[in-house]
Amino acid sequence: MAKDTTPRESQPSRLDRSPTHLLHRAGQCAGDVFLGEMGGSDLTPRQYAVLVTVSLNEGLSQTNLVERTGIDRSTLADVVRRMLKKGLLQRRRTKDDARAYAVKLTDEGWRALKASDPIAKRVDERLLAPLPPASRERFMADLNTIVQAISATTPAIKPMKG
Repeated sequence: MAKDTTPRESQPSRLDRSPTHLLHRAGQCAGDVFLGEMGGSDLTPRQYAVLVTVSLNEGLSQTNLVERTGIDRSTLADVVRRMLKKGLLQRRRTKDDARAYAVKLTDEGWRALKASDPIAKRVDERLLAPLPPASRERFMADLNTIVQAISATTPAIKPMKG
């Protein structure tokens, strides 16, 4: 068997062909861009996702918030706890289940969302900028297809709801 003499740098890495690795790296890059654009704010991408989701679904239980954001239950509980301390959220026991909490934005939460929305839009635009404009909608549709398909078939992952 002949030895491959192509320089290693010019060969595609196994990681460069791994959707698992590339999606993870893309997520890291997205988080870094988000945090960089947020400047002095200590709002994280997950906290922003919670703000958006709660703003569209006032009174949502934390269990429903897990389903809609895709953030795992223990991480979401920690995120909500930090957001309560920051005064961005308030929660109360639900009428239907005294063990469950309904979450809503405080006035400070609405202000934080209003201030961060244009920044998040700028982050999204920056992340998509390397793609040709004609490819961006397809890329987003493909990402959604992956998330929906895997969420529907993997018991540990709940499907995200709009």
